[in-house]
Amino acid sequence: MNIRNFSIIAHIDHGKSTLADRLLERTGTIEARKMRDQVLDKMDLERERGITIKMQPARMQYKAKDGTEYVLNLIDTPGHIDFAYEVSRALSAVEGVILLVDSTQGIQAQTLTTLGMARNAGCVIIPVLSKIDAPASRVEDVTLELAELLNVEPETVLAVSGKTGAGVEDLLEAVIARVPAPRASEAGDSRALIFDFSFTPHRGIAVFARVFDGSFKKGDVLRFSAAEQKFTALETGIFMPDELQTESLSAGEIGYIVTGVKEAGVVAVGDTILTDKGPRKALGGFERPRPVVWASVYPESQDDLTELRQSLERLRLSDSSLSFEEESSGVLGRGFRCGFLGMLHLEIVTERLKREFNLTLIVTIPTIAYIVTGKNGKRETVYTPSKFPAFGDIQAIEEPWVKVVLITPAESLSSLIQLFHDHEGAVMDTETHLDGRIELVAEMPLRELMRGFFDKVKNASSGYASLSYEFLDERPADVVKLEIYVAEEPVPAFARVVSRRRVEEEGQRMVEKLEKILPRQMFVLKIQAHALGRIIASKSISALRKDVTGYLYGGDITRKMKLLEKQKKGKKRRGEHAKMDIPQDVFMKMVQDSDR
Repeated sequence: MNIRNFSIIAHIDHGKSTLADRLLERTGTIEARKMRDQVLDKMDLERERGITIKMQPARMQYKAKDGTEYVLNLIDTPGHIDFAYEVSRALSAVEGVILLVDSTQGIQAQTLTTLGMARNAGCVIIPVLSKIDAPASRVEDVTLELAELLNVEPETVLAVSGKTGAGVEDLLEAVIARVPAPRASEAGDSRALIFDFSFTPHRGIAVFARVFDGSFKKGDVLRFSAAEQKFTALETGIFMPDELQTESLSAGEIGYIVTGVKEAGVVAVGDTILTDKGPRKALGGFERPRPVVWASVYPESQDDLTELRQSLERLRLSDSSLSFEEESSGVLGRGFRCGFLGMLHLEIVTERLKREFNLTLIVTIPTIAYIVTGKNGKRETVYTPSKFPAFGDIQAIEEPWVKVVLITPAESLSSLIQLFHDHEGAVMDTETHLDGRIELVAEMPLRELMRGFFDKVKNASSGYASLSYEFLDERPADVVKLEIYVAEEPVPAFARVVSRRRVEEEGQRMVEKLEKILPRQMFVLKIQAHALGRIIASKSISALRKDVTGYLYGGDITRKMKLLEKQKKGKKRRGEHAKMDIPQDVFMKMVQDSDR
């Protein structure tokens, strides 16, 4: 069988899904009456946003110009950095990639990131320009730019239009000519790499896999290498692009295996499927995805807690990178502390919970994990500000840093350099592209990247800059815990971890905001911000006052003064023992305050 396995990689909105539509159309994989835009993006959320969230394989039959029949396996992958690990596993399942660049925009930051991933996976790279029919297309200029980036001759760069289908035939021929056919290793037994999976209640988890050695068929007793759990293959098949059952999957093929497993956490992207009695040598590169962003998710009504738990478990059956554990809040009740791969992953998961399970949620401000070393030398990972140790108990703090690649027009350069400085970033390198745009390479704390950095880059560059990032390592952090006291009682849900240089500004801002939105009480209400072992900001809300002298008519003024003094002392006694019940709407306004 003549097989070619490949993927399309590109910056967001460079026409990846549209090109995939034309490939499927040209090869006759989908009937014309069933064609629609973004046919491989099966979720409504994907089509609405115009981005790929869930990987989707597709098998195409193609007859080359010389008359030879080929099987072309395409894996359409997400382009966002949040899903970098899953994409890297998918690229390990193919021999070649189409590096797609929009001819109207040129090379963008995510182009460089995806290119690096393809090179690390050892893939053959086919450079292709898209949107060549657009009036603003700069085919010649971007061709030279892309050829220089890849160190290839300009003649090897192809040009296509996903809208009209121009150049698609030449691209298919290039895939056959340039992408090598899959070769079996010398392992001698059946092995397959899991690059994604899906779940349905009646048959459990179906793994999407690339077979590297041997073959798999219905009834085989198999096992997951990392999970060390056995299962029986209930069905094998291929993607056309809908699932089509086959008798078996052989070396070089991409398809699915129905496992019957209905337990979350067993199947993981990057794991190897082996035969039960075969050798225990798994395919390399497996690691569990590590959450980097944490947020608490609560049901609006505590009556929905069980439904929220079941919904999270259902989502985890098709998304192994989602992690969660139950927690409780004195204000919001019981909920779940969830770990995500990034901000987009968080947004997608919460949106799916709302759409697919009809849940109304309260989502707290996302935070990162810090590694804290106490004065006793004990190291622990802290995921939530409320559990951050006291100021005097900390010896050292470490936090994750990221490498940021930003490509911008020259006129926005000074504003963006200042923006990096404001977010504790350091510009490490700059490079000027052929079209005059500037590429900045910087390093900064992940904490600062989450503090509205994307929106500020968009504003500073009028939307023309592109940005990508990758994780580096853990580095010393100069951060402190900021606590808010209301009526001299700490409110754990308002606690935050902020930069030491911003703590007074942040404390003052939070206190002022609470002063405006907290309802007045029958006693003087104190609002205080605590950090660094002291009060850094304070405000008081005056007490509601009843007119205790209203019934008096005439008489000596001292009678009124005595009543007012008695009222004052009563309010003071009440304030000393008072406890403030924070209304739900106040809590919502503070917990969803994104200006950190």
